[in-house]
Amino acid sequence: MTEPAHTPVRKAALIFILITVALDILALGMIIPVLPHLFEQFLGNDIALAARYYGYAGMLWAAMQFLCSPILGTLSDRYGRRPVVLLSNLGLGLDYIFMALAPTLSWLFVGRAISGITAASITTAGAYIADVTPAEKRAGAFGMIGAAFGIGFVIGPALGGLLGDIDPRLPFWVAAGMSLANFGYGWFVLPESLPPEKRTPRFVWKTANPLGALLWLKNHDRLLPLASVHFLSSLAHYVLPSTFVLYTAYRYHWGPKEVGIALGLVGIASAIVQAGLTRRLVPKLGERRALAIGLGFGVAGFVVYGLAPNGWWMLAGIPVMAFWGLAGPAGQSLMTSHLEPHEQGRLQGGLSSLMGVAGLIGPGLFTQTFAAFIGPQRARQLPGAPMLMAALLLVAAIAVAWRATRPAAA
Repeated sequence: MTEPAHTPVRKAALIFILITVALDILALGMIIPVLPHLFEQFLGNDIALAARYYGYAGMLWAAMQFLCSPILGTLSDRYGRRPVVLLSNLGLGLDYIFMALAPTLSWLFVGRAISGITAASITTAGAYIADVTPAEKRAGAFGMIGAAFGIGFVIGPALGGLLGDIDPRLPFWVAAGMSLANFGYGWFVLPESLPPEKRTPRFVWKTANPLGALLWLKNHDRLLPLASVHFLSSLAHYVLPSTFVLYTAYRYHWGPKEVGIALGLVGIASAIVQAGLTRRLVPKLGERRALAIGLGFGVAGFVVYGLAPNGWWMLAGIPVMAFWGLAGPAGQSLMTSHLEPHEQGRLQGGLSSLMGVAGLIGPGLFTQTFAAFIGPQRARQLPGAPMLMAALLLVAAIAVAWRATRPAAA
């Protein structure tokens, strides 16, 4: 297949999209320490009940992602990446304002639904990376996306935790300003990555709807096993946004400030691994071994999280978990190498649909498990049960990944 030339213009475009992702995650990270506490406030500070409703809101967000991501991915294949990224940033900014003004729990649910529809810039960023990066350098480029996540999470949750101590609504206002600034930044400097001659000739609803996107993945024999690994990994990851704040508050009595600092450390560790190590380790290890090793570190990290007797042990698990970041870039690189340029947006949309399915299952699964294992009816509580469940999911992902990437299968 024809690979894009690696020119200074394309390097500049890569920098632009990485800044866009970092700003997007910065805004998202700011609300993480405070959103679960808003649910607690609306529900009379009942942490078990808040866990359940927070899980329902997460499932709603994922349902919107499941329905809309393939549409946005296919639109980006037809009309280019830039307009999809810009509309996403604009929509997120307006949605944060909506949630900042939410007077009732119902408004928060509506806000999460809108967020699920508009949170497409990260999905489209994956297709953008594939557009501007040669195949042999994509693992490193996808690692830079992870580093952009890390930078956003270094500043976002820490700042959100500090602002949340002042007023739990304040992080939403600042996040809105960040997303709208991101829209303005992209409007003036973000170049288009997909030239007209490489776009799909028309919008095809068959592949744009979520079921069509999943069937498209199913019909690609080389993609399906790796897509299954992506699904299992995504499902395991949902334990963190679903239960991390509630788990640490219940077990270690952490507030927004402590959660913000911990997530800032997560961001630092992730940035070190994905910006500094992924580009070096993946070529040396090979994508197959990097994928399996990264998933193995994820298993170890979740076991530490689930069994940590105090907050210091919880923090000790952060650098272990950071090496899970090797798996995503290696898996993405393996999948994109099988496709033509005009199919990259469809791939990212399909993967987002899988994340949407995982999101339909994960928040409810993990929050209900957490609520069940801290219930007063249990003779022995195990609040880390959701983390241990996530570790088992990654064990299954390792088995699928190792079998799917055998040289004989290729």
